[in-house]
Amino acid sequence: EVVTIANRLRADGADRIDVGCDPSRRCRTIGDYVSALLDAGHTISIDTFDPDEAGDAICAGATLVLSVNSSNRDAARDWGCEVVAIPDVPDDLDSLDETIEFLQRNNIDFRVDPILEPIGSAFTESLLRYAEVRRRYPDIEMMMGIGNLTELTDVDSAGVNFLLLGICQELSIRSVLTTQVINWAISSVAECDIARRLVHHAVSRGVPPKRLSDQLVSLRDPKLRPHSEAALDALASGVKDNNYRLIAQDDTIHLISAGLHLTGKDPFALFAELMQQPQSDNVDASHAFYLGYEMAKAKIALTLSKQYEQDQALHWGHLTVEEDTHRIERTSRHARKRPNPDAPSGE
Repeated sequence: EVVTIANRLRADGADRIDVGCDPSRRCRTIGDYVSALLDAGHTISIDTFDPDEAGDAICAGATLVLSVNSSNRDAARDWGCEVVAIPDVPDDLDSLDETIEFLQRNNIDFRVDPILEPIGSAFTESLLRYAEVRRRYPDIEMMMGIGNLTELTDVDSAGVNFLLLGICQELSIRSVLTTQVINWAISSVAECDIARRLVHHAVSRGVPPKRLSDQLVSLRDPKLRPHSEAALDALASGVKDNNYRLIAQDDTIHLISAGLHLTGKDPFALFAELMQQPQSDNVDASHAFYLGYEMAKAKIALTLSKQYEQDQALHWGHLTVEEDTHRIERTSRHARKRPNPDAPSGE
């Protein structure tokens, strides 16, 4: 199960799999987990303050330990691998300086994480600590653990991840540790993989990260393409077959067919109105299901200010799942002339 999870995280863009341990009890089989992950081709870090647990993981092949401070840094002299240095308490940079000096004196490879705090617990002060550590140590490797913000904030994670990756890029913080446990953050690894590329482009070229990619624009679409009133009138008057065209814009769903142009905000009311029309004799059960499905998509698009295109998936950035066309197979009883291929299509 652990290997399956790790494989999925790697596919989403993770470069290293961090194995987090239970601080209340030692995992005596941690080496088995690390060995299985290594056999699957993963690079592993171990997240524990227990020196014995860390030692077992390193013997099995882990190459990074999260984290060390004055409580366990002495053990790092025997590990022979890189560690993450943190302060004894988040706002104590003097203790971080002491740990950095200890690691340098003992020729232990390390990166530094000054600890990101959640909003409500001195978040801004913690950001300033990252800037201060970079000022004190212009050339050391740094890491930011970003789960304290994404997991502990009632907001979709993509924008938060992007902003934090932008800060990391500007401060030359070249690694981040993220989790994706809570439901609003379950695509954080993929979001960070996309965001790191966008912020690298923006910072290295000195341009805003705009019009580069819409992969992280999930809730709303970058731009809408509404039809003019004249275009809608022309479509309504020009359709000669009984296939149904659906258009959603300006808080209204338009249902157009030969001699028919219905509008409404409520798909249920719109469908009920359609069933009162003489043209509705071609609406069998499968056709009704199709129209209901498409009108539900149209209603979602109106609610979230997204572009609705009949028979196409709504665009959710990197989360988009393309749809096969759901056109209803025509029977001889309902056969109609094919519509103009340049006109909005649908059944």
